[in-house]
Amino acid sequence: MIKWKNLTAEEEIDLIKSESEVHPVLIFKHSTRCSISASAKDRLERKWDDTQANGIVPYYLDLLNYRSVSNKIAEEFGVMHQSPQVLLIRNGKAIFNTSHMAINFDEIKQQPV
Repeated sequence: MIKWKNLTAEEEIDLIKSESEVHPVLIFKHSTRCSISASAKDRLERKWDDTQANGIVPYYLDLLNYRSVSNKIAEEFGVMHQSPQVLLIRNGKAIFNTSHMAINFDEIKQQPV
């Protein structure tokens, strides 16, 4: 079970960058109206295992309510916006990103963090 932290303000991106200096941070960008996004989120939640997550702290972003936050993420990390999308942040930089049905826990946990 994923213990999501909600991402709701642009100012939190600077906190995530700082937090990523201590441990990796995952941002999951989710469209609550998209079935593909719901499926990707469900698959990620079913597979997630804290003991295998390498200390990754997961953040959840509701794109429909916080689109400006998504735009700021794209700008800050140089990753074109997609939905659904995950970004893995380490030392203030996006070290991995993927979207749609390519989102899966096995690939995320294999990233060198």
